[in-house]
Amino acid sequence: MTIVLPRRRFLGSSLVALGATLLDALATPVWKWNRSAILEAKALPNAPAASPVTFVDVAREAGLTIPNVWGGMEHKRLIIEAKGSGIGFFDYDNDGWLDIYLTNGTLLDAKWPTGAAPTSHLYKNNRDGTFTDVTEKSGMGRTGWQTGLCVGDYDNDGWDDLFCCFWGHNILFHNNGDGTFTDVARKAGLYSENVRWGTGCTWFDYDRDGHLDLFVCNYIKLDPAHTPAPGDAASCQWKGIPVMCGPRGLPGDTNLLYHNNGDGTFTDVTEKAGILKPGPRYSITAVSYDFDNDGWPDIYVAVDSEPSILFQNNHDGTFTDVAMIAGCAYNENGHEQAGMGIAVGDYDCDGWLDIFKTNFADDTCNLYHNNGDGTFTDAAFESGVGIINQYVAWGCGFLDYDNDGWPDILQVNGHVYPEIDTQHTGQSFKNPRLVYKNLGGGRFKDVSSELGPGISERFSSRGAAFGDYDNDGDIDALVLNMSDVPSLLRNDGGNAQNWIKVKLVGTKCNRTAIGARVRVVTGNHSQIDEVHSGGSVMSQSDLRLHFGLGKAQAVDVLEVKWPTTQKVERFTQVKANQILTIREGSGIVDSFKPPSK
Repeated sequence: MTIVLPRRRFLGSSLVALGATLLDALATPVWKWNRSAILEAKALPNAPAASPVTFVDVAREAGLTIPNVWGGMEHKRLIIEAKGSGIGFFDYDNDGWLDIYLTNGTLLDAKWPTGAAPTSHLYKNNRDGTFTDVTEKSGMGRTGWQTGLCVGDYDNDGWDDLFCCFWGHNILFHNNGDGTFTDVARKAGLYSENVRWGTGCTWFDYDRDGHLDLFVCNYIKLDPAHTPAPGDAASCQWKGIPVMCGPRGLPGDTNLLYHNNGDGTFTDVTEKAGILKPGPRYSITAVSYDFDNDGWPDIYVAVDSEPSILFQNNHDGTFTDVAMIAGCAYNENGHEQAGMGIAVGDYDCDGWLDIFKTNFADDTCNLYHNNGDGTFTDAAFESGVGIINQYVAWGCGFLDYDNDGWPDILQVNGHVYPEIDTQHTGQSFKNPRLVYKNLGGGRFKDVSSELGPGISERFSSRGAAFGDYDNDGDIDALVLNMSDVPSLLRNDGGNAQNWIKVKLVGTKCNRTAIGARVRVVTGNHSQIDEVHSGGSVMSQSDLRLHFGLGKAQAVDVLEVKWPTTQKVERFTQVKANQILTIREGSGIVDSFKPPSK
């Protein structure tokens, strides 16, 4: 069957007269618009030339010296050894500075001496550019194949908790508020005796009752005893090279949805909610946003080698997969792709959230433009992000690295077959990163070669997280590198232009404020973003929302739409270059202004 996808593209709507006044536009919240009321996708008026920005890997100087261990280095016998894992930025101690959580793996059939096994690690931010390993005190060190993570305060006690996915048994780390964590998966009803391969996850409040629910991806039903050896089947070869098997040829698994009962426990509502209807899939990463601007959170799932999934929220506790009819299940030619990572952002600032999805080598990444009518158009080629396809792409994010007010894209890469380095395929196991600068008008430019060694250095990377770890007003990146130490890419120069950062605290909604939407208006330019859990590839980024402001010295209008009540709080003439804390119902309760540039 041939899939015909919608190819419409909405850029610069003619539905709004050019003479519409700024006052009229500001009077209408963005979530009530059918189309952008104040924007055409063009560069900011009088915007300066892009400031010089470089990314410098400062991981070792920062104290991040523990290497990742993830299967064999020269050969991968099972697909678990190739998939890798995510990484996380989150402020576990509520001091306003991003801490770091590093996942880790192990080796097949390894028998580690006492104390020698690799573990996950928690690092506390020392607020001076360095981190201290606090794993032992925290109780979070675990050995095993830990793949994904997502952050959210599931019990609304004011401390963000951490859910960790494994090939094995998942863990819910409850944050005790004193620097320690307790595994409460069994007590909470999230533990399964069956060995499953959990990958990505996302916290979100799908029924808007003020308590965070949990969606968990499962990848493959992996049984090493019944998996063919490399080269033994058609799905165990790549370009004639014997490689580990999968995912095709191995049984896919089903995703899970847990409803928060409000008492520290969860109920499995997977079947009742319609999550099983798409059938088994090779799901990797999930994220929840309100894609159709109806006030209810939806779920997008990047799926490997099969159609991706868009679960539309039906407002009654159930979901419907609309990805195929919406145009974001396949590429623009109707082909399945090997979906890995997800970034969500309004790249053309039209008031609708778009999707960037990374895929396998010899295929392009997707840039699904949200048409605002329930459909998406894959704009990868016309936007300029479809020109590079030789890498296996993983973690990704929309981040305004130069603070010009237009979300850019950062993508990390790394092949899955180390054997190719000796096979002359034209591809390599270790790859550089990619950065696409947003030019406005729906166009991007590859500027990777201009942004320094942090982008050009080669690794086989997987997870990536994004956030301002040094609170200096520009977005940094944290990257997991297989069989190597992580990269901490410090952004140097991005804060030459102005910015605003917002931390939201829910009271009637969930305490983490996941699902809250912020709109920032400067002059005739409007941006939106939502607090979200999970994303990139099986990773967790900063829960604070960051907006570049270009030359603007103040935000004309800042609006917060809270997810449970759908009420909007509005602030005007907010000075630039500060980190705001906004508590639901109480307004701006704190602000932090970094030292002068």
